Amino acid sequence: MSKELSTTGVYQLENGYWGYRFIITVNGKAKSQRRTKDELGNPYKTQKQAIKARTIAMEQEREKQLHPKNIIIRKTFKEIYEEYCEKGRFGKAYATIKKQDSLWNNHLCSRFGSKYIDEVSLADIHDYLTELYYIEGRAYSYVESFLKMFYLIYGQAYSRNYMDIDLYNKYCVNKSTKIHMPKMKVDEDTDIVYFNKEEIDFLDTYFKGGNAETAYMLGKNCGLRINECYGLKWDNIDLKNGIITIDRQMQYQEGLIKLVPLKTRNAKRKVYMNKALLKYFKKLEKQRAAAAKEQALQRQQNQTFIQDLNGSLLSSLELVNSLDNGKIQTVNSMKYHSKTLQHEHNLLFKYHYLRHTYGTRLAELNTPMHLLCNQMGHSGSHVTQKYYIAISDNGVNALLNNLEQM
Repeated sequence: MSKELSTTGVYQLENGYWGYRFIITVNGKAKSQRRTKDELGNPYKTQKQAIKARTIAMEQEREKQLHPKNIIIRKTFKEIYEEYCEKGRFGKAYATIKKQDSLWNNHLCSRFGSKYIDEVSLADIHDYLTELYYIEGRAYSYVESFLKMFYLIYGQAYSRNYMDIDLYNKYCVNKSTKIHMPKMKVDEDTDIVYFNKEEIDFLDTYFKGGNAETAYMLGKNCGLRINECYGLKWDNIDLKNGIITIDRQMQYQEGLIKLVPLKTRNAKRKVYMNKALLKYFKKLEKQRAAAAKEQALQRQQNQTFIQDLNGSLLSSLELVNSLDNGKIQTVNSMKYHSKTLQHEHNLLFKYHYLRHTYGTRLAELNTPMHLLCNQMGHSGSHVTQKYYIAISDNGVNALLNNLEQM
């Protein structure tokens, strides 16, 4: 191939970078293309890069024209998302649906809704994710939610034949091209937050004998999520074998308190109780039996009926975190304690930090990862691994001790 032929359609830009253009006609159909950047939005820095990109693009276009596959129906992002909502998310958790709709209605729809799925480039999406993270200052984990939404929409488009396999692979499969997160900031806060021994000792005293003691004990000794804690039924407490079965959670849906399925399959699990927690629950069971006799009328009057997992009505008296007088406690019951601990005791308290503390302590004690993963109800070991690399006081002390032994 001569030099004159090889450089046809390749030109240099004012900024020194390169671009290409071409028009080809196959079977009477003309197709034109003009590019100054590759699939990742990077400019062609040399003439050779632009020549190679042009050659590949022309070959791909000829192949498509000569060997057409299934007829692709063009759809917009909005049309695809609406079809997904109608036909593609049966069985999704209520919280997942609400989150997806929030991301779509408040952000993605205005930016991408009217655009066809095949006219948005990888660079457009990467620029958008970068804008969210670096310019708007959104948390890295929050921006990851948008990444998942793009994968969801492109997956829906491919399954409905609104994009071909080559385009889908480019956007969602191939490691070198697929949509990815922006580079994480150096100062991004991804640490596991846990309570040290002094803070746990203080919290033990603070919650002892109060209405939230049971919830606190479950968070500290079992690492339950707050929705799992308040959705726990007495039927799921096995005092003989010291096992708690986690199979549902409490949520507010349309203003109503309900017991609903867990978010993931792995969240359904059996959690083992230590001796202190088992002793506490045996005492609590006796206390519950006494209250059923001594406060029978109050309990009947104060009980609340909520929808259980199977749609039947369940009395709040069947919930572990119900008060002796029959009044229900909900996921909002911990908000008062969070405010009090922060404002009056200068301790930042979130119920989820008890879960972090539980995981970190078990990791410190060299609990095998697969067992900790099971007890935490994680869907993947990469999440559990964070507890093994968390830098805790006990971990530092063990490190210093090992260094001295060296």
